[in-house]
Amino acid sequence: MPKHDLFKVFPNMPKKVTIGDITVRDGFQHEEQFIPTAAKIYYLQQLALAGVRRMEATNLGNPRLMPQFSDAEEVLKGVREPHFLKRLEKNGINPDEMEWTTITIRESAVDRAIELKEKGYGPDRVLMMVSTDEQHHFANSATTLPQYWKEAERCVKKCKDAGIKFCGTVSTIWGSPISGPTKFEDAIEFTKRWLSIGADDIEHADHDGSAPPDRVYRYFSMLLDAIPNPELHLAHFHVTRGWGNANVLAALQAGIRYYEACLGGLGGQPANFVDGVPGLGTGDYYYKDPNVVGLATLEDMVVMMDEMGIDTGFDVEKILDLGTKMERTIGRRLRSDSILNGRIPKEARTDFKRPQLPLIKEKVGEKPGQLLPSDWPKDAVIPPELLKG
Repeated sequence: MPKHDLFKVFPNMPKKVTIGDITVRDGFQHEEQFIPTAAKIYYLQQLALAGVRRMEATNLGNPRLMPQFSDAEEVLKGVREPHFLKRLEKNGINPDEMEWTTITIRESAVDRAIELKEKGYGPDRVLMMVSTDEQHHFANSATTLPQYWKEAERCVKKCKDAGIKFCGTVSTIWGSPISGPTKFEDAIEFTKRWLSIGADDIEHADHDGSAPPDRVYRYFSMLLDAIPNPELHLAHFHVTRGWGNANVLAALQAGIRYYEACLGGLGGQPANFVDGVPGLGTGDYYYKDPNVVGLATLEDMVVMMDEMGIDTGFDVEKILDLGTKMERTIGRRLRSDSILNGRIPKEARTDFKRPQLPLIKEKVGEKPGQLLPSDWPKDAVIPPELLKG
């Protein structure tokens, strides 16, 4: 019946989505061992071959703070190398369809992105970030919010002049690990401010797993009431408390079409140790066990959407294979359940069938496929008192 169809109950829920992969940037930034440059370029290429078209390639900020990205220029050069591009073309991918994003928290990083663009290997898109909690924002950027908004306004104009797309992130929407509760109204106002100064799209971020599904649905419903164009909004969820795909479902029900995820559910607060060397990152980790943090898991998100009949445009088996490889790159078991258990079987598993069953059914006089005793009534009779609410 239509009333039991999820797409009927939630008419705004999309049947096709775009998922951006941010493993190589947000995923790797939390790792305390340096990920080889060649591995970063490998995963960017293989994710492209699996159908991903939007990816975060690196962070152009000060490598003294985040040494995981001391190879930022090498990675950006790598995805523009002729052999990289020829591999894409050989597999029917137009390199012009790829969108490479870099994180540029401060103006100096935006200037660096523009310089690299002029050299022929800069990003297609950059991202700057505000938090509705000014304490959290200060921890990330070392500026007040008013100072940062003026800086961001300059940066948007610079990017427009250079032909670089600009994404504005709004963080701590559902709460801050520093200051606690926050207001949805502030996040919606910040979204409007980003758009008013020229941002092309907005990342709505739960940066520490503070968002329960009901509040995800409420926020995105409020957001789309205020700014109805779904092309402007993308959802970014962490899974610190295990709510990743529950939040994705809530956002789908509200009508959000764009998502971000990481292989293995990697990611989180920038590492304050890399290769055994203490660094700054953004200071002390917010949680006792830094390994509990991470982003929405790409493999599980893609498998869930595939089972729901939502088109991601991805080769699901390739995504699962990359998740398996990523565990070897990182050197530990990661968060994805789908790489262990695979997709839901669509055909009979003959190797698990018990050959005795048809013999027993025949012996006791049951027909093949008979599920109920033959002397039972056609319709079940439920005692009326059980049907009362």
